[in-house]
Amino acid sequence: MHPTLDTLDTPAAIIDVARMQHNIDRMQQRMNALGVRFRPHVKTSKCMPVVRAQLDAGAQGITVSTLLEAEHFFAEGVTDILYAVGMAAHRLPHALALRRRGCHLKILTDSVASAEAIAKFGRASGEAFEVMIEIDTDGHRSGIAPEDAVLLEVGRALHDGGMRLAGVLTHAGSSYELDTAEALAALAEQERAGCVRAAERLRAAHLPCPVVSIGSTPTALSAATLDGVTEVRAGVYVLFDLVMHNVGVCTTDDIALSVLTTVIGHQNTKGWAIVDAGWMAMSRDRGTQKQRRDYGYGQVCTMAGTVLPGYVLSGANQEHGIVSREGEPDADIAMHLPIGTRLRILPNHACATGAQFPEYRALSEDGELAAWARFHGW
Repeated sequence: MHPTLDTLDTPAAIIDVARMQHNIDRMQQRMNALGVRFRPHVKTSKCMPVVRAQLDAGAQGITVSTLLEAEHFFAEGVTDILYAVGMAAHRLPHALALRRRGCHLKILTDSVASAEAIAKFGRASGEAFEVMIEIDTDGHRSGIAPEDAVLLEVGRALHDGGMRLAGVLTHAGSSYELDTAEALAALAEQERAGCVRAAERLRAAHLPCPVVSIGSTPTALSAATLDGVTEVRAGVYVLFDLVMHNVGVCTTDDIALSVLTTVIGHQNTKGWAIVDAGWMAMSRDRGTQKQRRDYGYGQVCTMAGTVLPGYVLSGANQEHGIVSREGEPDADIAMHLPIGTRLRILPNHACATGAQFPEYRALSEDGELAAWARFHGW
């Protein structure tokens, strides 16, 4: 007999397939309307059925965060892959092996030292790597500022070193810290303009720059125009989470990932229900803690996926979670959520919660559950 939400062992990671497909269609339609290629970041799901749905909707190529992801998806027939993490020299043999087997792998750098190492290894191996230069458009993480002189030095080290300078790439990760439409639109324009400016500087120096790649889920959904951009990357949009809800780019009804859990006990005087989903299921990510609303370790829903207003996973140990009501404790929680009750918890960060599980259970509209494998590692 196939498992159902009533019989599945808990905790379990559940993907609501209808919500996921809605999210995929929404993003793809927006990219189509803006006239850019869409290259989803698949680190959120690390799951082939999810990626297949993205490609079927019109995505062109994928973005990965590890070479293991590149290996996995290449083995499944995906050949156009961007490894969007700065290339460490010790990984170059792995990247070379993928390219030699027919993977159109593009790699990333943001320093002269790294660019020179790539070029040296490439020449010694007889391989002209396709290399993107990472641009810092918001001071969030890594990359070269659009006006920095180092940009041209890196471009020359790659181009003159015999590599293929594929373009420029940026990620406005500080968008996760915003929560108004006006601020998101402004950052989206800053991201676009900064990356386009970097491309213009390279071209003015007679260096090739065919690709201008930008993206984060909030800016992709907030950009008014993408003039000068050739492709957009975004990842968490496919499942969404509570951080994205607080940012303002989705509702709780758009969140396609949840963790199915069972009530296993109570602390009545504290107004607690104890569930079998702790931080090993939800992750330790408390991304909503610094936002306008803190959801603890997650928003509590009924087994059917309906939000229970005011109830959150307020605490977590390794295998135990604490469900409580915000504000005044629920003195009748044992009656409202008796032992054996099944709940679903919406996560703070879909990427982190997904990473706790070896597989997802894909929930169709008719209530059937399919097993979708997910992989781990680097």
